Amino acid sequence: MWTKQLKIEGMTCPSCVGGIESKLNALDGVEIKVSYPEGIGLLTVSDDTSLKSLISKIEDKGYQVTDMDKEQAVTKKTISTAANNGQQLHVAIIGTGSGAFACALKAVENGAKVTLIERKAIIGGTCVNIGCVPSKIMIRAAHIAHLQQDHAFDGIKKQKPVINRKQLLTQQQARVDELRAAKYENILESNPNITLVKGNARFKDANTLVVDQEQGDFAEIKADRFLIATGASSSIPPIQGLAETPYWTSTEALEADTLPEHLIVIGSSIVALELAQAYLRLGTKVTLLARSSILFREDPDIGSELHKILEAEGMTLLAHTQAEAISYKKGMLSAGKFTIKTTKGQTLISDQLLIATGRPPNTNSLALDQVGVSMGKGGAITVDDHMRTNVEHIYAAGDCTNQPQFVYVAAAAGTRAAINMTGGDAAINLSAMPAVMFTEPQMATVGLTEAEAHHNNIETDVRLLSLENVPRALANFETRGFVKLVMEEGSRRLIGAQILAPEAGEMIQTAVLAIHNQMTIEDLAGQLFPYLTMVEGIKLCAQTFNKDVKELSCCAG
Repeated sequence: MWTKQLKIEGMTCPSCVGGIESKLNALDGVEIKVSYPEGIGLLTVSDDTSLKSLISKIEDKGYQVTDMDKEQAVTKKTISTAANNGQQLHVAIIGTGSGAFACALKAVENGAKVTLIERKAIIGGTCVNIGCVPSKIMIRAAHIAHLQQDHAFDGIKKQKPVINRKQLLTQQQARVDELRAAKYENILESNPNITLVKGNARFKDANTLVVDQEQGDFAEIKADRFLIATGASSSIPPIQGLAETPYWTSTEALEADTLPEHLIVIGSSIVALELAQAYLRLGTKVTLLARSSILFREDPDIGSELHKILEAEGMTLLAHTQAEAISYKKGMLSAGKFTIKTTKGQTLISDQLLIATGRPPNTNSLALDQVGVSMGKGGAITVDDHMRTNVEHIYAAGDCTNQPQFVYVAAAAGTRAAINMTGGDAAINLSAMPAVMFTEPQMATVGLTEAEAHHNNIETDVRLLSLENVPRALANFETRGFVKLVMEEGSRRLIGAQILAPEAGEMIQTAVLAIHNQMTIEDLAGQLFPYLTMVEGIKLCAQTFNKDVKELSCCAG
């Protein structure tokens, strides 16, 4: 017989305890008692069942599990190593994006010296260079263009906007360069404890990196701790003929200085939808092919409503449709043409093709097999809530790991990895992690959907409030969308929120804090919300659990 104490991250409510206990206690020779407030499970096993298999059964339900006995041993060893080594702790970081820089700055703050390794000509990673920053600039420009010709106010003349894509791109790139300089390059230049090495890094052994550089040169870097923060790249599906065409990924779509007459987009998630709508609003005809429905991983109400909104704007959406074969023919005096044959027998012709079908991790060239670092589906590095891999002095953060691909998750993970590398104890809690998509209206979510809650054996009550019931939306003459809240029966705590609305990204943090602080629906409904604001929609939706908000006066408490 043996007993283990397990740290269980990701439980969102007391009902999660029942799901874990019922699954493991049904096994012969296994008993587990779980404490929700402490996030701890006491596991007792009287036969030869392996700890790894039992942890796997808990993780299958969506939780993160750590053997606390092993965690304490690793922490003690880390502290001892740092304390007994007379030299300054050396941290080597592969990558220079947000996770990498967050780790570097915190490690230096805690007394370490850092070597950053970057394979590209410029530093800063995806977000500032080819992701968040340029895409939001383009989306904002497209929104302004859209309002010129399509708004709800009778006394303002509508007119077709005049678009100069080259000028927009110049302004966009100037802001990207400015932010990269301020947030990355200047920090690097002003910090003597951070050194940058250019080249492609790979592990030679558990304590050594080989960095392949230009003209056959290479450098070897030995370090005490390592962080892998290599990000992700666009996935290219194996469609017949695609590789021989000049297709776009999101990078080329953001850097293009001309607007195609007709753009076909293959993809149905955040990147695909953001860029598709931006090009549509800048004047391009857009056709989008979705293997399933759009946003099929989200609450179905979101995808269904957004589908109608995008079609009303003029986008053609072909759901449950895949490209079967793609060809490209160069034009003699004009741009070439793409021809796409679909699984439904259609033949589509366009001036440009955008592939936005996901972003797998950049881990293939790191020689992780040399050191035995575990990877999961698609090459994502497996980390625990302390950003540790299965190799105790090697950590990973950001899009190359099994954590959600959001820049703020990467930065938080990088900071916590540095704390743990330098003898501290910091975990990341993703149970109340917000996600935002910057279409118009925006999508923002946190916590569990109704379906996810039921999958975890949590009884729920759910309310959906259309924006027609939100005074600010009425004043804006923009009532497309809704606020949806998921409550746990019994405790009456908020456990999930899904919002489709203008400014949903600004609204969602209220729900994040409510979930994090275990507020009940009544707690939320009783808060003071400013009038007229969009975020008041969350209060109104919370009130619908107990009353009909249509019968309330304006700003009723």
